Amino acid sequence: MTLEPIKLPSLPARDPAAHKGTFGTVGVVGGQGGEQVMLGSAALVALAALRSGCGLAMIAAPETIIQSIIEVAFEATGVALPVDADGALLASSAAERIDTHLVGARVLAVGPGMGTGEAQRQIVMRLVSREEQTLVLDADALTVLAQCEGLQQDFRAPAILTPHPGEYARLAGALGLDPEPRSDQERMDAAATLALRLGVIVLLKGPRTIVTDGIRLHVNETGNPALATGGSGDVLTGICAGFVSQFTGALDLLECAALAADVHGRAADLVVEGRGTTRLIARDLLDAIPASIAALSDL
Repeated sequence: MTLEPIKLPSLPARDPAAHKGTFGTVGVVGGQGGEQVMLGSAALVALAALRSGCGLAMIAAPETIIQSIIEVAFEATGVALPVDADGALLASSAAERIDTHLVGARVLAVGPGMGTGEAQRQIVMRLVSREEQTLVLDADALTVLAQCEGLQQDFRAPAILTPHPGEYARLAGALGLDPEPRSDQERMDAAATLALRLGVIVLLKGPRTIVTDGIRLHVNETGNPALATGGSGDVLTGICAGFVSQFTGALDLLECAALAADVHGRAADLVVEGRGTTRLIARDLLDAIPASIAALSDL
C-alpha cells in the first residue's frame, strides 16, 4: 500500500488574549468500580490533556470512585455515573448523564480503565454511532469495540483510535484483517487498512508509532523503551485529546495525533536524558509535557 508521508505540522500559537473556553473542554469517560477498581487511568488522561493545554477537563466515572479520581486529578471536574448495588454501570442512566454534562466538550477520551462489560459496550457503541462529537478511543473502549457486531456499519463519529498491538489484534480479528503485522511496512499497511475500514485516524503504538488516515502517514521518531510502563498510553490519549480540543479548526485529526505522538515520545526522551535511565512511571511524563511542547515550538 502506498501512503503519502506528511511532515510534522507546526504547533499553532496560543492567542495571548485567550481564556480557558478558547482552548476547549476535554471529556474523559473511564474508570471502574466494583471488585476491580481502576481510577488512575482516567486521572492520567485528564491531567495529560490539561498539561497539553486544553482549557478544562471533565471526568465521567462511576459514582463509587469519582471522588477518589478527582482527589488525584483535582484540576478536573467530575461527573458521577450511576451504578447498581454491585457497582456496575447502569448503561442507560450513565449515557444520559454523559450526554447532559459532556455535551459541550469538544472531544471525548473514552476507555481508560473503563472495564469491558455489557454496559460499557452499550455506552461506547452509542458514542461511536453519532457524528456530533470527536472521540479519542483507547484501552477498554477498543476492546469492547472488537466485541461488537456491525462495527463497520455503525461507526460514524470522527475519531482517533490509539491501539497497542494487542488491542489492534482484537480489532483486526473482528474485522477480518491481519492481526499480527510484524515488519514496519506491515504495520503501516495494517494501520492504514484499519483506518480506511472504519473511517478514522489510527495511531498504532509501538517503536516508531504509526499515525495514518489510510491515505496519509506519519511515522513517529521520538520515544524510547521507558514508555513500556503502565499508564504511558493514558498520557498519550490525554495529549491527543488536549490537542484536538485546542487545535480544532487549525489542524485536522491526523495532524493532532501526529503532534501528540511526537510530544509524548519527546517527553520520555527528556525524562531519560535528565535521569540517565530508561525507567519511569507515567506521572513523570506528565511533568515533562510542557518542556516537550516547548522543545517542539523551537524546532
